Amino acid sequence: MTDTLFWILAAALICLALAFVIWPLFSHRADARAQLDLRNQNLMAYRSRMKELDNEYQAGILDEENYRQLREELAGSMLDDVPDADKGIVNKPGRRSAVVITLVSLAIVPAAAVYLYQQWGAMEEVAQYRAMQEMTAAEGDRAEQMAALTAQLRARLEDKPQNTEGWAMLGRSYMRLEQFADAAWAFEQLASQIDDDNQARATAWGLSAQALFFNSQGEMSEEVRGAIENARALNPDEVNALGLLGISAFSAGNYQQAIRFWERIVEVAPDHPQLASIRNGISEAYQRLGQEPPQPETAQASGPGVTVRVELSSAFAGQVPDDTTLFLFARSTDRQNRVPLAVARLTAADLPVDVRLDDRFTMSPDNRLSDVSEVALVARLSRSGNAMAQAGDWQGELDEPVAVSESQDVAATLVIDQQLRN
Repeated sequence: MTDTLFWILAAALICLALAFVIWPLFSHRADARAQLDLRNQNLMAYRSRMKELDNEYQAGILDEENYRQLREELAGSMLDDVPDADKGIVNKPGRRSAVVITLVSLAIVPAAAVYLYQQWGAMEEVAQYRAMQEMTAAEGDRAEQMAALTAQLRARLEDKPQNTEGWAMLGRSYMRLEQFADAAWAFEQLASQIDDDNQARATAWGLSAQALFFNSQGEMSEEVRGAIENARALNPDEVNALGLLGISAFSAGNYQQAIRFWERIVEVAPDHPQLASIRNGISEAYQRLGQEPPQPETAQASGPGVTVRVELSSAFAGQVPDDTTLFLFARSTDRQNRVPLAVARLTAADLPVDVRLDDRFTMSPDNRLSDVSEVALVARLSRSGNAMAQAGDWQGELDEPVAVSESQDVAATLVIDQQLRN
């Protein structure tokens, strides 16, 4: 429903409401007009009959006594008919007040309807619903357009398969469309077109293994293992293959092996876009083993970020075990995109602590802290070690956003001062 149609319907309803108010007022005027018409008819009949009596008297048809008697009877009947009608017309009360009520209603009823709807109506909810509908339609249109363009690109690559950049783009497009089997095929075609770069071929096979892993809904199928073997035969440290092997080992309860695979990624790819998630996985694996994760050497901070001091309120002193996991989140201030831009993981034993958040702690290459001008900061002590908030966790957040800058100075102090309830 468009805004124009909504207000047209609203205006129609307001007019209907006015009709209920005004119609009784005008109906009285219609009754008065009908009474006036009856009065005029009676007067005309009276005058016509009087003229007939006069003519009959002058012609000698009526004597004087009968003539006088008939005139008196006619005058009496006229008094019975005409005065009531005349009284309704001439002395009808409230005609001026009816006009005033009509004019006031025309002004007050529409204004009151608009005002009350603004106070009690659901215009904001309607606008939000329409925005979501439009976004869904736009996303659907974009998905259809992307699918059509992807099909065109595939047809051209099948005719001329030497374009390695085209195969890489085709694979990424299929991944975005969640057509994982097609994505794996595209990455395999990419690997077959690379002759002189074993690392690039290994990456292509690693991406193919990742697509197959998604296609099998997280199962380490024979196809996935075959792609991983192809990747590691060319490069034993191919990060996509190492990541999948770590996930598989963790799922099987082989936490020590998972740690080895993931720590190897940290070693060979210190600039990996999902390094923070990998480190979180390593810490979780150590906790499953009942061991304290080793503190990694802090890399030199570089690029834009925020430095914040995290403290625990004195009200909770002695209540939080030292091994409680501490998460520090930096989120976008855009309410439509609340995905964390950076996450640091520590323990309660580190408090109070100064933490520098930058792209080293990014969660996704598409959502980097350095891409925004300010962030909202939240710190949470998780009893379960899970990043998702749960009842019983201790949390604190800053009321105002913090600017992202090159400065290494502490920009704000964040105090964990509340305990989450159900």
